Amino acid sequence: MRSSGPRGAGRRRPPGGGDDLPSTPASLAGCYSAPRRAPLWTCLLLCAALRTLLASPSNEVNLLDSRTVMGDLGWIAFPKNGWEEIGEVDENYAPIHTYQVCKVMEQNQNNWLLTSWISNEGASRIFIELKFTLRDCNSLPGGLGTCKETFNMYYFESDENGRNIKENQYIKIDTIAADESFTELDLGDRVMKLNTEVRDVGPLSKKGFYLAFQDVGACIALVSVRVYYKKCPSVVRHLAVFPDTITGADSSQLLEVSGSCVNHSVTDEPPKMHCSAEGEWLVPIGKCMCKAGYEEKNGTCQVCRPGFFKASPHSQSCSKCPPHSYTHEEASTSCVCEKDYFRRESDPPTMACTRPPSAPRNAISNVNETSVFLEWIPPADTGGRKDVSYYIACKKCNSHAGVCDECGGHVRYLPQQIGLKNTSVMMVDLLAHTNYTFEIEAVNGVSDLSPGARQYVSVNVTTNQAAPSPVTNVKKGKIAKNSISLSWQEPDRPNGIILEYEIKYFEKDQETSYTIIKSKETTITAEGLKPASVYVFQIRARTAAGYGVFSRRFEFETIPVFAASSDQSQIPIIAVSVTVGVILLAVVIGFLLSGRRCGYSKAKQDPEEEKMHFHNGHIKLPGVRTYIDPHTYEDPNQAVHEFAKEIEASCITIERVIGAGEFGEVCSGRLKLPGKRELPVAIKTLKVGYTEKQRRDFLGEASIMGQFDHPNIIHLEGVVTKSKPVMIVTEYMENGSLDTFLKKNDGQFTVIQLVGMLRGIAAGMKYLSDMGYVHRDLAARNILINSNLVCKVSDFGLSRVLEDDPEAAYTTRGGKIPIRWTAPEAIAFRKFTSASDVWSYGIVMWEVVSYGERPYWEMTNQDVIKAVEEGYRLPSPMDCPAALYQLMLDCWQKDRNSRPKFDEIVNMLDKLIRNPSSLKTLVNASSRVPNLLAEHGSLGSGAYRSVGEWLEAIKMGRYTEIFMENGYSSMDAVAQVTLEDLRRLGVTLVGHQKKIMNSLQEMKVQLVNRMVPL
Repeated sequence: MRSSGPRGAGRRRPPGGGDDLPSTPASLAGCYSAPRRAPLWTCLLLCAALRTLLASPSNEVNLLDSRTVMGDLGWIAFPKNGWEEIGEVDENYAPIHTYQVCKVMEQNQNNWLLTSWISNEGASRIFIELKFTLRDCNSLPGGLGTCKETFNMYYFESDENGRNIKENQYIKIDTIAADESFTELDLGDRVMKLNTEVRDVGPLSKKGFYLAFQDVGACIALVSVRVYYKKCPSVVRHLAVFPDTITGADSSQLLEVSGSCVNHSVTDEPPKMHCSAEGEWLVPIGKCMCKAGYEEKNGTCQVCRPGFFKASPHSQSCSKCPPHSYTHEEASTSCVCEKDYFRRESDPPTMACTRPPSAPRNAISNVNETSVFLEWIPPADTGGRKDVSYYIACKKCNSHAGVCDECGGHVRYLPQQIGLKNTSVMMVDLLAHTNYTFEIEAVNGVSDLSPGARQYVSVNVTTNQAAPSPVTNVKKGKIAKNSISLSWQEPDRPNGIILEYEIKYFEKDQETSYTIIKSKETTITAEGLKPASVYVFQIRARTAAGYGVFSRRFEFETIPVFAASSDQSQIPIIAVSVTVGVILLAVVIGFLLSGRRCGYSKAKQDPEEEKMHFHNGHIKLPGVRTYIDPHTYEDPNQAVHEFAKEIEASCITIERVIGAGEFGEVCSGRLKLPGKRELPVAIKTLKVGYTEKQRRDFLGEASIMGQFDHPNIIHLEGVVTKSKPVMIVTEYMENGSLDTFLKKNDGQFTVIQLVGMLRGIAAGMKYLSDMGYVHRDLAARNILINSNLVCKVSDFGLSRVLEDDPEAAYTTRGGKIPIRWTAPEAIAFRKFTSASDVWSYGIVMWEVVSYGERPYWEMTNQDVIKAVEEGYRLPSPMDCPAALYQLMLDCWQKDRNSRPKFDEIVNMLDKLIRNPSSLKTLVNASSRVPNLLAEHGSLGSGAYRSVGEWLEAIKMGRYTEIFMENGYSSMDAVAQVTLEDLRRLGVTLVGHQKKIMNSLQEMKVQLVNRMVPL
């Protein structure tokens, strides 16, 4: 045994000058294996220390542990007669270092014990664990007034190993006091307890430091000193290895650590975890996946066996090769097709290899003059595919020469010639009395990959006699005040010798009184007409087979009487016309201004406002659960904790980022609360570096959402506010926002399904209205939809301010909200009520039925305000039930008191769902914008110069020839087209029908916009 102070033989007195203690029992013999004995109280402490030594936790790294140092610690005591080192060994002869001091009899003690230089190994925050014992001053003889029961601990940072440090350079860590002190009685009973205290220091900025212990008059034995830092130990999670990571200097800091994929694994999103200050891994983001050809088993990536494959890292496991394919190698990412079987590049590798289909069967024909209708049965063998379509080849045959030629471009195929999905087709505009051969070929996705022969069935037909096709090209000649001269060309398909032409004409809007002229020539002059009048002309040709159909309508106007007069005579007339026009314009403007003032006179008091009462500073509606504005709380945190449940961050697993919000990322993940099943959730996170205002605004939405409990309102699971990052956790809606979902699934739902979506939204809004909450931003983009097509209202708590900008848009922290969803009174007076929400609901109805179409299309916000103010309303979407469109119009009543309440809307939709036949009556498409063209001029004016240009602009140029051949050669004629006309013309694809009708509707809306007075 060695000591830094003088040694005496035999037993020593315990600190404090107590009497000599009796010999130690044999059970403590291990403490006396050294040549000299230590005092008995020291030995007891050493043995107690040995019994309490435990291995350090795996997330703690020791920089110094006096219990494990085999040689000299090298610590310095100052003054030398202060702290005394007692060196002992245990039963295994391992040294035990103990320092003691007990100068309680002397005043003004200042005894220092300095450690050697300790490297911090890069850690910026370290911990010091002390194990010591301390004697109770009251147990000392005489109750010394100079005795202390505490000591001090200091540190000094240094990049070098040198001890020329002055006392005043040390920084105090803390004053250390004992939880348990011992007395002389304790020494006799051998029940003395060891004190353990832990302190932390940081942030450290230099390479190392010294520790110092100051005694100011206590009786202390320092048994062990352990200095350590914390780390997050290396771990493998989701096939990603995360290295040892030293914790940060801040006790609340989370360090983001990137992982590395191991063992044949890859990632789309780099795996990350966060190292907490306590050395724990938290908030995993991203993961690694076994790459193609490998599957995850027992935490590692194992190779796919022969006969199995894995095409993508996103696949869970290796799959057996699909039918008619094979692989003989390990780690295969795809399987090879057998002979005569094929796979397209677009086919998924999990799909079986397929082959071309057999020929169609049992083809039959039906000839009607120069039209042929073909019908057949699908092939017996589709080749294992569902994408079977048909191609029609047409050949015109000379029965005498036995030669067949291609039919040419004049033949039309209804609905189409290539890519035909149904098992019937009609060929029109064939030649009369002609032999034709039609080949119906079945093809599928791999037909072009097969070198085999074509699989088709042939049908031979002969056309009959037919009437001539319509006259399409009519030109005006000389026009006078009482006559109009016209000329035209022979029909493109006369189908025989033209015997004569019949010309029908009448004064516009007088169709019941018309005149017929017959001519063998291609020119006529109609006389006896009225000056300055518009006349409509139609022409048809006659052959031996009879009359063809009349051409489309051509309009021409006779010149007025005064047009032939001199320029001098026109001056008074022009002057009078201008004067009258100015007067009329002034009258109209005056009327509009007076009407506008009348229309925006002081509004009636809102009936809802009359029902409101105040209770504890909050608006409260009698008889219902009432929404409480969280901004009325002086402390916003009180509102959060009153309405939202706090969730432990450890219960949340973040899986992937699905979007970006205003305050941070939006993620999907899992929530596992104790005693409950795991749930999929959406997680909004508050980004690092937020201000207190941002935190308050972020949690404000949770304070609102937490007050609602309804199956059609997005459900708040809870919030995370006591750790970082701050989170809002809600239920997860698989299909996202309603407008995006509808656009992706255009035309895929039945009317009942759409009405079911609308019913859910209305039920949610009824609940909010009953609670006294006004949403103010109801739109399809703010409705979320899950995998069961259940719609839920979302987006709460955004403040809105009306700006005086040209777009008149409401500004929110989420961006600008277009006024096209906003009720007129809310735009004019900022009057937001449940009635203004009903207006917005009508717009949402229109969005749903039109599958996410933008309301008012490309009209500007100012034009929308102007048009709505003058009474314009959105037209009915295509194929919209009349009952739904009438409900939309009811929601758009200018007088907000005339709009239905949400409970009435729910009841009405329930009746429609119970009686589906009431949804079969559709709005007449041809009556949506009545008589616009007749009253206000050409639709195509200033828009498209020709029908072909218009069709090319909307990517429907394939139908240009069909429109022209059927008499739709101008935009005025096209404006009259209805949905039935499109089907008759052979536009059978629903998507193409919708695109054409929407384009026409948009142009009509633009025409309405031009009609609205400024």
